[in-house]
Amino acid sequence: MIGEPLPSDKLEGQLLPKHLALPIFASDPLSSVAYAPQELLMILMIGGFGFVAYGPWVALAVVVLLLVVVLSYRQLIKAYPSGGGDYEVARKNLGEKAGLIVAAALLVDYVMTVAVSVASGVDNIISALPFLDPYRVWLAVVAVVILAAVNLRGVRESSTAFAIPTYLFIGSIAVMLITALVRVLLGDAPIAESVDLELESESLAQAAFILLILRSFASGCAALTGVEAIANGVPAFRRPKIKNAQATLMIMGGIAITLFSGLVAVAIVTGVRYLDCTEQVYRDAAACTTDPQRSLIAQIASATFGDFTVPFFIVQGATAAVLLLAANTAFNGFPLLGSVLAADKYAPKSLSTRGDRLIFSNGVIALSITAIAILVAFQADLTTLIQLYIIGVFTSFTLGQTGMVRHWIRLLRRGADGRGAIIRSLSINLVGATMTLSVLIVVTITKFTHGAWIVFVVMPILWFLMLGVNRYYRDVDREIAVDADTTFGASGDHAVVLVGRMQKPTLKALDYAIAARHDSIEAVHVAIDDDAADRLDLEWASQNIKVPLRILESPYRDISAPLISYLKSRRATHGAEVITVYLPEYIVGHWWENLLHNHKARRMRHKLMLVHGVVVALVPWLLDSSDLLYGRRSRPLPGQDRRGEPVRPRPVKREQIRTAAPPKRKPRP
Repeated sequence: MIGEPLPSDKLEGQLLPKHLALPIFASDPLSSVAYAPQELLMILMIGGFGFVAYGPWVALAVVVLLLVVVLSYRQLIKAYPSGGGDYEVARKNLGEKAGLIVAAALLVDYVMTVAVSVASGVDNIISALPFLDPYRVWLAVVAVVILAAVNLRGVRESSTAFAIPTYLFIGSIAVMLITALVRVLLGDAPIAESVDLELESESLAQAAFILLILRSFASGCAALTGVEAIANGVPAFRRPKIKNAQATLMIMGGIAITLFSGLVAVAIVTGVRYLDCTEQVYRDAAACTTDPQRSLIAQIASATFGDFTVPFFIVQGATAAVLLLAANTAFNGFPLLGSVLAADKYAPKSLSTRGDRLIFSNGVIALSITAIAILVAFQADLTTLIQLYIIGVFTSFTLGQTGMVRHWIRLLRRGADGRGAIIRSLSINLVGATMTLSVLIVVTITKFTHGAWIVFVVMPILWFLMLGVNRYYRDVDREIAVDADTTFGASGDHAVVLVGRMQKPTLKALDYAIAARHDSIEAVHVAIDDDAADRLDLEWASQNIKVPLRILESPYRDISAPLISYLKSRRATHGAEVITVYLPEYIVGHWWENLLHNHKARRMRHKLMLVHGVVVALVPWLLDSSDLLYGRRSRPLPGQDRRGEPVRPRPVKREQIRTAAPPKRKPRP
């Protein structure tokens, strides 16, 4: 599914030109225009359909904010092109704690990007094919799995797969908007199916009126989600990275502003009604009695091209596809951020490891599992999920822009060249920081009781976890650091071959131990069955093996405790002696064979690794079924290289190898 492994020297070939970087990094902010206008108008309609008249002014505020944020991130790309984005800016300019707040916010943002984008995509599919509504959650889960599989194939292949749907979405929405506006100019304005919906609304107090406008603005700000992805993904661009990333950001901003403004305008002209049916005032509304309610884009497409026509299905298909693929922004941003956090020791090191396809595959898998869990928990309901979305976005926006302000001030104090350009960049980021902080306050107030409180619980937990991971790595580094003066004090080299029964794996382990030429060697058997121990003693002698066999009593039938006690007592007697314990272990090819073996070697290995001065050597014995792992049958070769079946060891003279004299066993009654 994910393709053949790629060598490391192919990494440059996986970097993106602008025409492929646009769909892979900008699909989220571009696709957010599919649901941001819908959410903006939906909140206004809570106050009554007359409130739709305020829609253009609210949309204008969103457009101004989007323009400021795009220009602000253009400065950020120039100053910090390493891919850390807001996290790197905040950590370097505002300190470790602020950096971790941004990291926690971005991690939440990326997970919610997947959940919201997929839920919105499924919503548009169901708007075109209503009979799929009972399978909403399953469709969302399958979409995430497919996205993960495509991304695991590699950055370049995923961008190629996503380019066509993204450009088709841009083109189809543009054609729809132009067609609708031309019809308006010709006096044949499209009429939405929900235009005749009636609603008796109560008058609102001034405070409620202002709160409703602010809440609508906060929901419309969903159009800004994903803008930071390009700043976080600069390392994935082809050279010159900064120039290409800035150009892609500006193109994305221009397209997003155009589509967002056009959809709001056409929705108002056509009379689209989209209701939040969870609100008390809509309990008896006709639109809330239809299941499911069609999306804003579906209503505009139906009014413009006709219901269930070919252009209608093209628009719906392209919208659903780009919304599903918008999650790809998170599938690129989350692993990159995870790798940066891992490099800074705030996340597990596994997130910084590139997989077979030269992408951070562990980050892709972690994101997929988390997003699926959220989609299942919230039943892929877009209206509920979007309440959790914008908090993390504007938290990172605010701290990132504040960090940039401090960055430019520091450069001015140092007397850096280009003072005029620095002041211009400072002004842009200062305006951006002020506006995003204001929006963060508005979003927090208006959405807190609608589910956003969950984000305020999750973010501190992530913050403490990342801080704890960093402290753990710091303590480990301090513990394993090399001392100023190192004394190699180990003296003596003793080998212990653990013997269960007289079998070929035991003889192979014994042969390896003899070949290693330790100073001394002995075989040890822990007796949990007296008759078996006596039988082994006789077989050992009959095989003419000159390595002494020591039998340890185990009255409680435990193998590890008597062996560990003996090893500790030997080290106490012989001082700083290194003891190597040889453990035979079966290698099988079928999963069910693991259920038929007791795995004593594995359990012994874990316990012996806790004993100071003891080295564990695993001696594999490949059963015939192991050919499933290696693709060939085992063959008896000269020297038994593969199975390691040893020739019976030559008699070892006492004067050639110093052995530990086994204690005399008491005669059994």
